[in-house]
Amino acid sequence: MTESALDAAPIEPAAPEEFGLVQVWWGDGKGKTTAALGMATRAVGHGYRVHLLQLMKGGTSTVEDVRGEYNAIAALPGFSYENSGHYGWHGFHDGTDDDEHAARAKGGLERARELVAAAGEADLSTPFDPDAPADEGVHMLVIDEIIYAANRGLVDPEDVVELVESKPEDLELVLTGGHERPEYLADLADLMTNVGKEAHPIEAGQGARKGTEY
Repeated sequence: MTESALDAAPIEPAAPEEFGLVQVWWGDGKGKTTAALGMATRAVGHGYRVHLLQLMKGGTSTVEDVRGEYNAIAALPGFSYENSGHYGWHGFHDGTDDDEHAARAKGGLERARELVAAAGEADLSTPFDPDAPADEGVHMLVIDEIIYAANRGLVDPEDVVELVESKPEDLELVLTGGHERPEYLADLADLMTNVGKEAHPIEAGQGARKGTEY
């Protein structure tokens, strides 16, 4: 590694010049959230403000409450997160309450509406505090597993459509989740990626691994 790479100059907070697209990441393969987090980290590295809102990921008996990405996000100026998921996974017959899953998912959708509205009211074209609360506006909003929640009927797909249609012009909106193609977003997405599974260790009995899945 070169000396210049090791001694990179601090990044000054800045507004992106070309943000404003709608991204949709879906499919039955592993990597949707991972890809979104990688892209979010890249944006933060350029001095942009990013927030991660997670639905459907409230923890399970095989996953620690504090995931590796939370620790990483906490160490990165300009990156923040929150989680509205219920413990367990809806439909997995793990003893968790369906009504509570729905309530948490709807709460997450309402929170997403607040964050989108806040982004529309904020002026991030001038210097800003990278550690300001997400309610003061962000450049990129990642709503993790919202497609999964919509596909399972925990939130209304039409409400997701309305959320996308309400976003401000310069907000990069990233939606992830679900194994079924979200037809309701097909005409709204600027980027739609199907993360397809060819092989997955879960089929051989491998559980979630610390450092790769959480």
